[in-house]
Amino acid sequence: MGSLTEAPATGASPAEDAGNRRGDILRAAGKLFREKGYKATTIRDIAAAVNMRSGSPFYHFKTKHDMLLAVAIDGIAAIHDAVVAAAQAEPEPRSRFRAMIHAHLDALLNPEGRDFAAVVIRECGFLDPEAWAQVQTHKDSYEVLWSRTLDELAAAGILKGDMHITRLLLLGAMNWSTHWYHPGGSRSPEDIARQLCALVLSDEKARYKK
Repeated sequence: MGSLTEAPATGASPAEDAGNRRGDILRAAGKLFREKGYKATTIRDIAAAVNMRSGSPFYHFKTKHDMLLAVAIDGIAAIHDAVVAAAQAEPEPRSRFRAMIHAHLDALLNPEGRDFAAVVIRECGFLDPEAWAQVQTHKDSYEVLWSRTLDELAAAGILKGDMHITRLLLLGAMNWSTHWYHPGGSRSPEDIARQLCALVLSDEKARYKK
């Protein structure tokens, strides 16, 4: 964290420091929005969490509303990027589907991911319609990845039924895990991913039991 004077760390350019501070602010905002709620969180709270003067976050964001929008979009983007990277490494649809589930849950259930997911699920109602439309565009783009892979699995006879409903159920189940997952508990994100694969893909049951 920077000092109260916000001097760049040794060796960091002003641009690099500005980018780092923006990230610090968003991580703090995500955590506070999850813990206290968007309405109850003040700019002063966020500034204090990153050791800034109370007005300094406005150098990076015009309003608290802009912070909420950025937290939501950056949270979706982080999961999107992780899942894209996992999908690109697996050309075969079954393996790709498995890798995508693992990547989504790994990104979602780390501390930062849980904060951002909680904000998207619970706090985005405070966004104005234009901002919510931006979030929805990012969500739609992410869901296309899943639709394509699910359609391939259906075409191969691996999955049956309505793939639109399957996608909604699958993403809903994964995202809701932020409500009951306990870091350091008996089940890791890897364990959860393996069991979900076993539930969706019947021939994964033997793999899960190993």
